[in-house]
Amino acid sequence: MQEQFHFSAYPSMRRARRAAFALLMAVILIASGTQHLTVQAQVAGLPDFTTIVEKSEPAVVNIRTTAKVAARSGGQGQDPYEMFRHFFGPDFQPPGGARPGPQQNPRGKPRTEPEERTVPRGVGSGFFISEDGYLLTNHHVVEDATDIFVTLTDAREFKAKVIGSDKRTDVALLKIEAKGLAFLPIGSAKLLKKGQWVMAIGSPFGLESTVTSGIVSALGRETGDYLPFIQTDVAVNPGNSGGPLLNLKGEVVGINAQIVSRSGGFMGISLAIPIEEAMAVVDQLRATGSVTRSRIGVQIGEVSKDVAQAIGLPKAEGALVGGVEPDAPADKAGVLPGDVITKFGDKPIGRWSDLPRLVGETKPGTTSTLEVWRKGKSLTLKVTVAELKTDKTAAATPVTPKAAEPVTTVLGMEVTPVKEDVQKKLRIKGGVQVTAVAAPASSAGVVEGDIILAVNDTDITTPAQFAKVVAGLDKSRPVGLMVRTGEQTRWVAVRTEK
Repeated sequence: MQEQFHFSAYPSMRRARRAAFALLMAVILIASGTQHLTVQAQVAGLPDFTTIVEKSEPAVVNIRTTAKVAARSGGQGQDPYEMFRHFFGPDFQPPGGARPGPQQNPRGKPRTEPEERTVPRGVGSGFFISEDGYLLTNHHVVEDATDIFVTLTDAREFKAKVIGSDKRTDVALLKIEAKGLAFLPIGSAKLLKKGQWVMAIGSPFGLESTVTSGIVSALGRETGDYLPFIQTDVAVNPGNSGGPLLNLKGEVVGINAQIVSRSGGFMGISLAIPIEEAMAVVDQLRATGSVTRSRIGVQIGEVSKDVAQAIGLPKAEGALVGGVEPDAPADKAGVLPGDVITKFGDKPIGRWSDLPRLVGETKPGTTSTLEVWRKGKSLTLKVTVAELKTDKTAAATPVTPKAAEPVTTVLGMEVTPVKEDVQKKLRIKGGVQVTAVAAPASSAGVVEGDIILAVNDTDITTPAQFAKVVAGLDKSRPVGLMVRTGEQTRWVAVRTEK
């Protein structure tokens, strides 16, 4: 018979069991306490904006603007019953049946109207950058405004004047006649990192001194405006424009300017102008009321990965030159259509939009260097920048001459020699003109009338030479074609069919 044991008969085992249970409970309590302390630590680590708000809020203002409009666009010149027709339909008739005309009042007497009247135009935000009344806002906040009124947090209101306004950076410098004003310290957007806390103060929908916060979502966000915006998830709405974006030190790192929205309201993406970009124009606005920029006279575009691979460029970076304005600084420096500008001065061109920004910041008359990628190698050119007066864009008029013999078929294209008068007009040498196109060239964007100037690093002179060059290429890699369409030159990457 097998011997059986009962725990109660052995006190030492019972004590051990109790000790193990006590130890287990202690571990659970310690773990729970540790988790609680961790949660407390996480909560304690959240930023407290109260001190920043107390110091910064007095320097942020509400801006409202007015504009003069023709009297007949509203007010006395309008049909007083138009609102009823909006709700009850166009057939609604006022009491008495007659619809008063625009030149009569409801009693049928001639109406005397002023030629124009002043109406509210919009609201925005701004912030002081000095104690003597200089403040920044957006250009679009004050554009076309007749009068600008600035309201402080202590309810004082001043009429402001525009010292200068720059549409390109969307920055305006205003001035009110006052002294001893609170102003914001200027920080640096270059020190920002993704995930960093930031805060906005402004007047969304006219609600003055509204504070919102969030994190930096992205840096250097391009929108086609040549500005490397700061992207955040800070709640910004109409009326926040021109207000400051602040870091946790209470320093201005950006000016809230745009939102990305399908509804017109905040949808989680707001864009701010880096404060360095804004302050770069403030001195000029303060001194002359306008901004002087430079130009070199090139039309540029993005370098795709396929094009970079086709022309041997190590990285898909730089600005692809699509056209060079005759007698412009770039033309005099020797820049050619199809070049890729990889550096201006000592600054590398990571994205194509970096180039106009760097050139624009350079004083007119300054001689700098351009590093360009051409035919598989880098060249250094000297360029003297000129003042940018007006935006010039060369016309892109496709040239489609009659087909000429011989006709050669390459990469789905039928090509012919380029006539001498066309070469002279377009300032080119050689090339072949496309008279018909199919895949794979058509899939890459080549169209009838285009002129092929080069294949990878080889200039094209005749249809026969074009066919020979393409036949000798590695079929596993895309073929880079330098294509001229009217006044525009671009690189396209054609993937050959297997």
